[in-house]
Amino acid sequence: MFKTVDDYLTQLKANLSGCDSALIQDALADAEEYLHTALENAQLDNPQVTEEETLHTIIDKYGSPQEIAASYREVEVFITPVLTTARRPIQQSVLSRYLGVLSDPHAWGAFLYAVISLLTGMIYGMWVLFGASLTLITLISIIGIPVTGLFLLSVRGIALMEGRIIEALLGIRMPRKPLFVSRELSWKAKFKSLVTDSHTWKSLAYMILQFPLGLIYGGVTFILFALSLKAILYPVLDGIFGRSLITLSGQAYHTSPWLFPFVSAAGFVLFALPLHFARLAGRIHSRYAKAMLVKKT
Repeated sequence: MFKTVDDYLTQLKANLSGCDSALIQDALADAEEYLHTALENAQLDNPQVTEEETLHTIIDKYGSPQEIAASYREVEVFITPVLTTARRPIQQSVLSRYLGVLSDPHAWGAFLYAVISLLTGMIYGMWVLFGASLTLITLISIIGIPVTGLFLLSVRGIALMEGRIIEALLGIRMPRKPLFVSRELSWKAKFKSLVTDSHTWKSLAYMILQFPLGLIYGGVTFILFALSLKAILYPVLDGIFGRSLITLSGQAYHTSPWLFPFVSAAGFVLFALPLHFARLAGRIHSRYAKAMLVKKT
């Protein structure tokens, strides 16, 4: 018999022990939202009934913690990120491992994320700068608190969106549900909960750090990709347009025409390098994002 919603959530969390932290966050958010909403509606219809009695009826309809945990474990098998199940066996040959990245979906997903992060990092950085500036300016007036609350709520919303991008492109399970906030709380209590929750500030820190990280991911990937593409097309660039292979201190360096095929071949080999970098950066970033954007329960 559960006396409060928190008792139920504690038991549900215990039954989900060993599951992915993002799955636990989603399951707890779903259960908390359902139970609180059903409890509020039931008490409005029949205020004489105690919370414990009403909660018992609601749980009978919703399911016990053991049943809900088992359902989530079963469903999670079928809705895991696509790239999580697409891993290829490691090749024995060094050359095969190096060139095998060209057919690795994880590498291409990470490559796309690196390119996207160059844009999203700048957007996040500008939004934080704008929101923080507006918050500081308005804090001296009566509208400072609602403006601060809206800005912090936007940070949480962006963090949830970023998690969905990471799950799709990097293949790591991220939260799919926003954190639940009870409608019974006053606006002061909601604001206090928003400000005192470490998840809010970790999400804000993630957005700030994503600006330099996006420049690194996107910049390095783009430079390596551009170098490989230039080497591949060098016979055309030099033979037709007279472009040099390398320019140092204003001095242009060209190769002999008989070296054109070797330069192009080197470009094809170099083409795998940005994918290797993106895949490595994606693996590191996915763990970092998991620590920053998933609420510890």
